[in-house]
Amino acid sequence: MFIGREREIQELNTLYESQKFEMAVVYGRRYVGKTSIISEFIKDKEAIYFAGFETNEKMNLNNLCRCIVAYKPEIEEYITFSNYEMALKYIFNIAKEKRVVFVIDNYSCVDKSVKGFNAMLKSLIDKYKAESKLFLIICDSSISYVENNITDSKSPLRKCISASYKVQPLGFVESCDYLEDYSMVDKAVAYGITGGVPQYLRLIDDDLSIDANIKRLYLNSSSVLREELENALRQEVREPGVYNAIITAVATGASKLSQIAEAVGESTSACAIYIKNLIAFGIVKKEMPLGDTSSRKTIYKMADNALYFWYRFIPDNMSLISVGKTDVVYNRIKADIADYMGDVFRDICKQFIERLLAEGKIPVKFTHIGRWWGMDVATKEKQEIDIVATDNKDGILFCECKWTDERVSTEVLEKLIQKSEVFEYKKKYYYIFSKNGFTKECAEKAKRMSNVVLITYKG
Repeated sequence: MFIGREREIQELNTLYESQKFEMAVVYGRRYVGKTSIISEFIKDKEAIYFAGFETNEKMNLNNLCRCIVAYKPEIEEYITFSNYEMALKYIFNIAKEKRVVFVIDNYSCVDKSVKGFNAMLKSLIDKYKAESKLFLIICDSSISYVENNITDSKSPLRKCISASYKVQPLGFVESCDYLEDYSMVDKAVAYGITGGVPQYLRLIDDDLSIDANIKRLYLNSSSVLREELENALRQEVREPGVYNAIITAVATGASKLSQIAEAVGESTSACAIYIKNLIAFGIVKKEMPLGDTSSRKTIYKMADNALYFWYRFIPDNMSLISVGKTDVVYNRIKADIADYMGDVFRDICKQFIERLLAEGKIPVKFTHIGRWWGMDVATKEKQEIDIVATDNKDGILFCECKWTDERVSTEVLEKLIQKSEVFEYKKKYYYIFSKNGFTKECAEKAKRMSNVVLITYKG
């Protein structure tokens, strides 16, 4: 099932139709759907697909030879190339006559097994690109490798790149296509525990309850997903110990640099370096109040929901999971899942607001969106607004997101209006999202106002 990557396919097809040498880089975390995008793109095209492995130069070269033979079966099956340069020259020459797509998947494995591979490939591109119709696609799962060795301005290959795609997990709406038989609440929880990663979504069995899936995928000592998330950092770093500690600290509530440093027992300067890398990997994100760039207010949050769930609930319960105490651990998770889902629901609501903008169905054509927190000058109290969106002119949108079993009352609307008084805008609009709807009084008050929209998630 191919879901939610239409933009990438369309852009690759546009490059393909140029009929001149092009090079695209497709990268992102494991199982995010990179190979699916490429497979969909090349399914009706002449293509050589070569995947490198963590082995030596000779074994990878032999594999490339087999891929070339598979593309041109009229070649004698025993044909071999004594080195990569000969094999690549052969591919470039084939592409002089017609459009050919050449995919190098797991590119870093090839580069690491062949000394000077990047420079050699760059030299061949320079030699053949004027007369070749080759469409080269480089694909890899190591974000740090790609950004340090291919897309970086110092890389010899940087100037050869026609397009670069850092493939992200699916959004909530696209993720729901994997979860057709679930209720809206269970779809949100499933999205919250998989992070929109297609391969993880495929592991959800919607014939089972969401509770049963959490137990099966996370609280089973032999679960493939549990092992995958446990080893997620090994793709990017050699010594994941401190990284694991920092991610656990962020996932369990430490948000300021000083809090994280205290939790892991490292200096703030050391933690800052690790966090910078985690941001590059897409695991942690840096947030500042919308409209406020003061570094003093910087906080750090989890950017990847699957890893957020894993690091928040699993490491502290690993011993119990290992001895089969599944129900004990699950009861602990269930007691905290509503709080966990608060962040997930905020993300879902933000995506909804952005979709309304794209469809032209929102009163503020905003250019900036994010969270806000700060001090209410009048009350001297700390305040927080889940989502603020503004065009930096005269329009601003305030959103409150409530993942609770209770209906949202008038008090929530009045509180949101009060918090918005910190902002001096001519036009203010209020959106409140509720998991379970609104009280009659709140609905009536919103109806009397022309700038309030109430949205019931389950509705």
